Amino acid sequence: MNLVIFSGPPSSGKTSIILKTIDAMKKRNLKVGVVKFDCLSTDDDILYEKAGIPVKKGLSGALCPDHYFASNIEEVVQWGRKTNLDLLITESAGLCNRCSPYIKEIKGVCVIDNLSGINTPKKIGPMLKAADIVVITKGDIVSQAEREVFASKVNSVNPKAMTMHINGLTGQGAYELSTLLYDKDSSINSVQGMELRYPMPSAMCSYCLGETRIGSDFQMGNVRKIDLGDDYV
Repeated sequence: MNLVIFSGPPSSGKTSIILKTIDAMKKRNLKVGVVKFDCLSTDDDILYEKAGIPVKKGLSGALCPDHYFASNIEEVVQWGRKTNLDLLITESAGLCNRCSPYIKEIKGVCVIDNLSGINTPKKIGPMLKAADIVVITKGDIVSQAEREVFASKVNSVNPKAMTMHINGLTGQGAYELSTLLYDKDSSINSVQGMELRYPMPSAMCSYCLGETRIGSDFQMGNVRKIDLGDDYV
């Protein structure tokens, strides 16, 4: 079984891209399943079920979604193997743009949309910088010049990645992506012992443990204070 990790900002079009890509893969008689990671709620699993795609969803609740991902990805891989999948896709939203859900030696895809602003790529951390493939969506809504400028900004942040434009509504470009995701020579049995490409966001402070009161008297653990200079009294 192959494993591919999709991530990207919320509402960038990840689910639409995955659905169109899987449609192309079905024509090659590949069995593809999806595991959707999210925080509070998601109905994307219903869309996958309607398309006849094996799917599971996991909600992290109060936990960081990427810590939740790292804690559950091995079990997810074993589910995929038991389901006899050729390709397992995991989908997670990079809610803070600092998220880093990619694993070394496992293909990582970042989905980002043209409407997010030309300076958005430099505001996104390892989720974009560590991806193997960057998919840019919603290009039909902006001009050709805007598409080129945005793609240039993406390339300046991650020059090693392959950048693709895909339309999540029509599926234009999804076939090309589908040819890049599955490689029979890249099969895995487990991700046990594999390493993340980048350390997860770190925090173990009083607020992580349920504190709700504001002020230095109530702050403990890993706390970082803003530098306000000499003007601060």
